[in-house]
Amino acid sequence: MKIGILDSGVGGLSVLKEIHKCLRGAELHYVADSSWCPYGNKPGNIICERVTSIADYLLEQGAEILVIACNSATIHAVGSLRATYPLPVVGMEPAVKPASEITRSGVVGVLATEASIAGEKFHQLVNTHAKGVRVITQPCPRFVELVEAGNLDGPEAEDAIDEAIAPLLASNADVLVLGCTHYPFLRPVIERRIPDGVNLIDTGPAVAKRVASLLSGTPDLSKDSPEIHIETTGSLEQLNLLLPKLLPGMEATTSEAGF
Repeated sequence: MKIGILDSGVGGLSVLKEIHKCLRGAELHYVADSSWCPYGNKPGNIICERVTSIADYLLEQGAEILVIACNSATIHAVGSLRATYPLPVVGMEPAVKPASEITRSGVVGVLATEASIAGEKFHQLVNTHAKGVRVITQPCPRFVELVEAGNLDGPEAEDAIDEAIAPLLASNADVLVLGCTHYPFLRPVIERRIPDGVNLIDTGPAVAKRVASLLSGTPDLSKDSPEIHIETTGSLEQLNLLLPKLLPGMEATTSEAGF
């Protein structure tokens, strides 16, 4: 069983890590479109075209399920992919529903990219699952830059996080949603910068469970497998420098993507 995973950069590796926990025997093939990162500030048609090209490539390589490990890509491309490909396509969405269920203050903050919170899909999500809850959005473009550069801690990361979360905390948000797959790599720092009693939620574990449920009829995938291949459209040298930070203890082969 091969699972194809794609993202605008290395952020989706946070989802790959969760999938690997659930399905250690599955072969994982990941494409980081780092030469086009970030997707969050690009037009929707450009995102859709790029994601479709990568999806085509992953299918050619034998992927039997596709995971769009990017909120911006999901918003602009998942509908088209599901209509086009005769295989399961799993996307991402900010965890507004679970956040709305656990908030005590009635205020939820969503940290996300511009594309993720600007689209109609996000507004429908809020209207459906956050009735009676105030949902405040906060674009965090610096977060993606930090993760892509491997700056996961230190003053620069702390400053960017403080700037992003300050207005949410000032509005009495007691649940913060990590609405981009890059952001979980900054979670340890975010947790240090928020008060006790403020919860953080990301969707990686839920996506992994969804993928596992779709593969419930396949042979046992719980045993360890070294079959993790990661490609990048950006710098292979930079990818190899980042992996020990992003996937500590996990073995993977890497290469440059040919497109």
